[in-house]
Amino acid sequence: MSIVRIALDVPLPRLFDYVVEEATAADRGRRAAVPFGSGEKVGLVLGVAAESDQPPEKLKAATVLRDMPALPDDWIELCEFCARYYQYPLGQVIGFALPPMLRKGKLPRMPKEKPAPSFTPPALPALLEEQQTAVAAIGAARGFETFLLHGVTGSGKTEVYLRAIDAVLAAGGQALMLVPEIALTPQLEGRVRTRFPGRHIVSAHSGLAEAARARSFLEALEGRADIVLGTRLSVFMPLPRLKLIVVDEEHDPSFKQQDGLRYSARDVAVFRAKQLGVPIVLGSATPSLESFHHATSGRYRMLPLTRRAVAETLPEVRTVETRKEKLQDGMSAALVAAIGERLARREQSLVFLNRRGYAPVLACAACGWISQCRRCAANLVVHLADKRMRCHHCGLETAIPKSCPDCGNQDIQPFGRGTQRLEAALQERFPDARVLRIDRDSANSPTKWEALLAAIHAGEADILVGTQMLAKGHDFPLLTLVGVVGADAALFAADVRAPERLFAQLMQVGGRSGRHDLPGEVLIQTEYPTHPLYRALVEHDYNAFAR
Repeated sequence: MSIVRIALDVPLPRLFDYVVEEATAADRGRRAAVPFGSGEKVGLVLGVAAESDQPPEKLKAATVLRDMPALPDDWIELCEFCARYYQYPLGQVIGFALPPMLRKGKLPRMPKEKPAPSFTPPALPALLEEQQTAVAAIGAARGFETFLLHGVTGSGKTEVYLRAIDAVLAAGGQALMLVPEIALTPQLEGRVRTRFPGRHIVSAHSGLAEAARARSFLEALEGRADIVLGTRLSVFMPLPRLKLIVVDEEHDPSFKQQDGLRYSARDVAVFRAKQLGVPIVLGSATPSLESFHHATSGRYRMLPLTRRAVAETLPEVRTVETRKEKLQDGMSAALVAAIGERLARREQSLVFLNRRGYAPVLACAACGWISQCRRCAANLVVHLADKRMRCHHCGLETAIPKSCPDCGNQDIQPFGRGTQRLEAALQERFPDARVLRIDRDSANSPTKWEALLAAIHAGEADILVGTQMLAKGHDFPLLTLVGVVGADAALFAADVRAPERLFAQLMQVGGRSGRHDLPGEVLIQTEYPTHPLYRALVEHDYNAFAR
């Protein structure tokens, strides 16, 4: 009989001893089914011991599952680092890092390996001098080095990533590429598949079915996957030949898990690159202030891309002072006129409002009641399309009341505006225009999201109303105007990072404009046009804001 030490997905900072008929050091990293309490759990074997602190009669029998390859030591060490750094039980870190199906002791059906199809390598776009310098620097890295690819919007950062990945694949390595949101994964995957038609590419994100996610994990573990694309959880994918990590939009707060294991995928990726001795590329038009500091102090290596790859110039950014003008439906006369000009030229406009729903709050003027969530005290947002109020923090949902719950007054009104209300106002003002709203309500599934993107690319929409879902990673050739509504609310939010996030958001969404042959324009409605943040945006000067 052998004693094995097993990490279990329970909130206790310890390992558990069990006995098995026979175990060796080779079983480290294998799953094991064990009795626990009144049920059964599946954990991970972390070691084999000669003896236990527990009396022999108290040790229960476990079954080591040898139906998949053992997870490697570097993967276990990565989980141990996260447990120490984020002060979270190791068993729960491992449980979080494993796909749910594997956590349950099951395995997916694996597809048979097919021979790689014959293909003609795609023609590669010419690189600008700065892109060539960046690709050469990444390719010349020997061992661990962190690069900050700081490129303006539309500067061809993705092309630099793909060239660096190409070199790694040619040398027999694997590449890991992280993106901040699920919404960005399908279109990036399409671009990568087109670029590397003979390579095996897998996705990893929480939107995948359990079997698909487990398959991706196993294909990475077995070395069959050449490239892994995914959101923050993909940083835990086991890759035996990993030679390059890319973190796109490294500044994005979506890389930070907000509950449970509160890890930063970007920071864990940097640790993993150092652990394995491989280069990592952090890319952004608006780097996080800590990454910018590391680059300017010499800890990271800065790779600047100051020119757009296709368009000749960056879009013109102008502020519209709203204190001197009465807004109609939240829009200034300048913004309405600019949208009308684009409609006449058959170009697309995007009105950006980072607040979904119809209105952010329902209120009673008679007694002062406002719609608050009974669970977390955040305001309930009015969603008029389906006559519901929703909490965007905890998910509580309720019907819209017909009268004030406190005083019975029937004249309760929605205050403020969200994307649904803005969409209705634009449709009323421009009745012949095709208005398309893109937010987490209209694009609540991968199928709907891809259909919306296809409609935009096909020119089937004239005016887009969108949230931060459209702020990054998208390239719409006909989009020449971006209007920003309601940005001031974020300027003074009770969050130390609020100005940093607002600057990044507005620079990113402004970068969707004029990315090809047509010149772009960005109009920002604000009561504070002389604020340093807005002045830096007008000048396209990230350095002035960051310093």
